[in-house]
Amino acid sequence: MFTHYFKTAFRSLWKNNIFSLINITGLAIGLAACTLILEYVGFELSYDRFNKNLSDIYRVVNDHYQNGKLIQHSGITYSGVGRAMRDNFPEVVRSSRLVPFDQEIIISGATKIGELKVLAVDASFLSIFSFPLLAGNAATALQEPHTAVISETLARKIFNIHDHDFGLLLGKTLVMSTDSLPYKITGICRDVPSNSHLQFDLLFSYQTIIQNGWSQANDDFSRTDFHTYIQLRHMVDYKKIDARLTSFNRKYFKEKMALGMDEKFYLQPLSRIHLYSDVEFEIGKTGNATTVWGLLIIAALIIVIAWTNYINLATAKSAERAKEVGIKKVAGASRKQLVLQFLTESFVIHIVALTAAVFIVNLSQSWFNALTQQRLSLPQLFQNTFNGYPITVALTILIAMGIFISSFYPALVLSSFKPVLVLNGKFSASGKGIFLRKLLVIGQFAITVVLIIGSIVVYRQVRFMNSQQLGINIDQLLIVKNPSLTAWDSSYLSKANNFINALKQLPQVKNAAASWRIPGEEWPREAHVLRTAADANAPVAMRNIGVSKDFIQTYDIQLLVGRNFEETDYHSDWQKTRNVILSRSATRLLGFSSPREILGRTIMIENRPWDVVGVVEDFHQKSLHYPIEPTILNPTLGTFCPFSIKIDTKNIASTIAAVEEKYNEFLPGNIFSYFFLHDQFNSQYKNDQLFGKIFAIFAGFAIFIGCLGLLGLSMLATTQRKKEIAVRKVLGASVSGIVMLLSKDFIRLIIIAIIIALPFAWYILHNWLQNFAYRINISWWIFLVAGSLAVVIALSTISIQTIKAALANPANILRAE
Repeated sequence: MFTHYFKTAFRSLWKNNIFSLINITGLAIGLAACTLILEYVGFELSYDRFNKNLSDIYRVVNDHYQNGKLIQHSGITYSGVGRAMRDNFPEVVRSSRLVPFDQEIIISGATKIGELKVLAVDASFLSIFSFPLLAGNAATALQEPHTAVISETLARKIFNIHDHDFGLLLGKTLVMSTDSLPYKITGICRDVPSNSHLQFDLLFSYQTIIQNGWSQANDDFSRTDFHTYIQLRHMVDYKKIDARLTSFNRKYFKEKMALGMDEKFYLQPLSRIHLYSDVEFEIGKTGNATTVWGLLIIAALIIVIAWTNYINLATAKSAERAKEVGIKKVAGASRKQLVLQFLTESFVIHIVALTAAVFIVNLSQSWFNALTQQRLSLPQLFQNTFNGYPITVALTILIAMGIFISSFYPALVLSSFKPVLVLNGKFSASGKGIFLRKLLVIGQFAITVVLIIGSIVVYRQVRFMNSQQLGINIDQLLIVKNPSLTAWDSSYLSKANNFINALKQLPQVKNAAASWRIPGEEWPREAHVLRTAADANAPVAMRNIGVSKDFIQTYDIQLLVGRNFEETDYHSDWQKTRNVILSRSATRLLGFSSPREILGRTIMIENRPWDVVGVVEDFHQKSLHYPIEPTILNPTLGTFCPFSIKIDTKNIASTIAAVEEKYNEFLPGNIFSYFFLHDQFNSQYKNDQLFGKIFAIFAGFAIFIGCLGLLGLSMLATTQRKKEIAVRKVLGASVSGIVMLLSKDFIRLIIIAIIIALPFAWYILHNWLQNFAYRINISWWIFLVAGSLAVVIALSTISIQTIKAALANPANILRAE
C-alpha cells in the first residue's frame, strides 16, 4: 500500500515538475537558512553550560552609587566580598576571586611565549568550574603561592609533549613576567571550551599576589579590582540572597554610606553572563541577547514563509487536481486513503527539500563561519543543549510539527472534493480557501516589508556609529602593547620615555604617547572629586586616566583653553604631581558654566588638591552604545602602559619594522606585539555589525522565498484564466491591460500587507534603537522606500508570468479548449 503511495507521489511530482521545483527550492532555502542561523544561535545559547554546577554558580555584581545616583555598574568588586559572603550566608558553599593578567610572558629555558591569557585564582576555582585536569589534583593544585596550572596546548608549546606524558610535567617550573620568579606546575588543564566566557591559557595561585605584597588582594574593602564568583548550595534561590544583601551593605560600608557613597551587590547567574552582561570591566567575551533572539525570530519567519508558500501553492492547485480526486473517489478510494496519498506527496517534497538543505548548509558553512567568526557545524548544533535539553530535540519536534501542519491542511482540502460536482464540471474553488490564500499572502509580504525596513534601519544605525565624530582621531594609530618583563624594573619609566622620544625621531612617526589605557577599553573611574575642599558632601565621579605629555596631540584632541602637559608636570614621586586637564563635561559636572571659568582653579581628587591647567573638548572613549563621560587627564604613568603611535601609512611594513627595532633597543627581552586602534575600537560594534549583516542576508533569503511563492501563485492564476485572457485578446484587450488585470489582485494584497507591517516595524526597531546612547531617527522615507521596494519586487515577480500569458497567441489557446 505505502509503495503505491510513494509511486503515485513521484509520478504526481514529476507531472507538476515546475510547481514541485518551486516548492522544493523554497523549502530547501528556508530550511538551510534556518539551520545556519540555529547553528549560531545554538552556540551562543550554549555558553558556560558545560559546567556541572551551572545552576549554582553566580558572579557578584557591584553597583556604586553617589548621592543616590548610579555611577558604576561593575563586574569587579572588593577582594574581601567572597569571604564576607561565606561568613554571612551559609548558603554560599565556595567563592573564588579572579584577577586577569593579559600581557604575560612565560619563560621556560630558551622558550619564551607571549600573548597569553592568565588568571590569578583562588584554589577553589577548579572546584567551582568544570575545567578538568588531565594531570594533577584540582582540589590542591593552586593552594600554595607560585603554583600554576597550564592548558594542554600551552604544555605542548613549552615542552613538546604528548597527551600520555602530561603527568611528567608536574613539579617542573616556568618563569612568569608577573614577578620574574619560578612557578611550579601542579596541573595540566584540558583546553578551555570556546563557549566559555572565561578564557585562559594559565592559572596561577591567588596566594602569589598576596605574597608579592598587593595588600588590597587579601580580603580587603579598599579597591574594586577583583572579579568574584560564588557557588551556592544546590537548589538555593539566589533571589533570596539578593534580598538579604541590603543588610550586608550596611554592615561593611557604614562609613561610605555616611558620605553619600552606597554599595549595592547582587548575584548574576553564570548562565546569563554571556548574553545578558551589561557590566563595566567585563572579564569575558560577551554576546548580545537582542542579536541572538532577533536572529532566532528571523529564522522562524523564514521557515514560516517557506511553509506558507507550500500551503498556498498546494491549495491553489486544488482546482487542477479536482478531477483526479473525483475519479479516485468514484473508483472507491476513501477520504483516509486520499489524505494518506497527499501526505505522502508532501513527505516526499519535504525529504527532498531537507536533503537539498543539508547540501546547501555544507556548501555555505565556510562562508557562514567567516561571517560569524565562529567554528560552527551541523554536528556541533546536534551537541548543543539549552536548559539541559538537546537543541536538536526541540528543532526536530518543531520541524516535524511544521511539516505536518503545512501538509495536513492541503491534504484535507484536496480530499474533501465531492465527485459528483467535480465530474459534472460544477466544481469551483472554495471561498474559504481563496480567503485563506489571500490571508497567507498578506502575512507573508507583511513579514517581508518588516524585514526590508529592518535591514535599512540596522544598516543606517551601524553606518552612523562607524561614521560618527568621536572627538578623537583613531586613524593611523599603531598600538604597541605594554611590555611585561621590565614592568617591575625601577628604571622602566625612564626606558619608556626614552622609547617614546626615539619613536618621535623616526620620519615615519608623526607622534607617540603612552597612557594607562587606550580608547575602547574601560578607563578607571575616580569616585571622589570635589569642586573645593568645602564641598565634602557633594562628591562627583569621573573617568581618570594617566597620560604622557603628547597624548592630546597624538589623538588630535581639541584643547579648548589653557595648556597641554609639560615635562615639568611629571614627577617620579606621585605625591608631587599636581596639575590636571579636564574635559568640557567634567567642568560642567563641577558646576562651572564655561571651561575658562575653571582654568587655574584647584579641585580636590581623593582628598588631594589638583590645579586645572587646561580643558579639552569632550570625546568618546567607548562606543556609541554609551554616553560621553566627564574625564580627568593626569600627568602620571605607571607600569603596563600601552604605546599609541601616529604613523604615516604609506609604507606600513617598514614603519612597523622600525618601531620594533626601537622597542627591542629600549625594552629588550619583551615580545613585540601590536594592533591598529581603528580595528580594535570598532570591534566594540562587532555584535551590531554581525547582526546587520546576517539580518540583511537572511532577510534577502526570506524575500526570495516569498517571491518564489508569488511566482507560483501567478503561474496558477494565469493558467486557470488562460481562456478568459484569450477571449479578452480576441475582443481587443491590450497586453498592458491584461497584465494589469492579472496583477491588481496581488498588488491589492501587498498594499494591505504594507499597511499592516508599518506599525509593527516601527515598534520593533524603535525598541532596538534604545540600546544605543546615540542613534538615528526612524524617518518616514524609510517606510516609503520599503513599501515601494516591496511593490516593485512583487510586480517584477508577477510580471514574469503575466506578460508571458498576455503575449500568448489566443488562437492556440481557444483551439485547445
